[in-house]
Amino acid sequence: MKLLAALLLVAAIDAHAHQVIGIADGDTITLLVDQKPLKIRLANIDAPEKKQPFGQRSKQSLSNLCWGKNAEYLTQAIDKYKRTVALVFCDGALVNKSQVVAGMAWVYPKYNKDDSLPALEQGARLVGLGLWADSDPVPPWKWRKQKIKMGE
Repeated sequence: MKLLAALLLVAAIDAHAHQVIGIADGDTITLLVDQKPLKIRLANIDAPEKKQPFGQRSKQSLSNLCWGKNAEYLTQAIDKYKRTVALVFCDGALVNKSQVVAGMAWVYPKYNKDDSLPALEQGARLVGLGLWADSDPVPPWKWRKQKIKMGE
């Protein structure tokens, strides 16, 4: 229900599409907004880090969905790194959800506000899509913590 309300809000408020000019990883893109770059962190999900297994594939997946296309976004928050956290639509597809469905991102339990995502993640897990093909995938939030402990 929340997602439907968000979709309706996007349609009503933001009819402006912005060119995607950068893909940092599987959950971060840069749009050209008012002739300035705007870094956006995809809401509700966490993709593997670049050096983590499936990190490059996750980035490529997001690139396939959005690179060079026009995107619309609905801001959800501003994170501690001053990035806009948003729902992002490329060619009408909600890419936050697309990354989970393709097994290219985890639902981020600490920040998820989309009740439909856990079941979609479970579906990708059950069929071994993307990162779920790995025998023991490590969520990025745990992977980052391990790297910090190791001094990397």
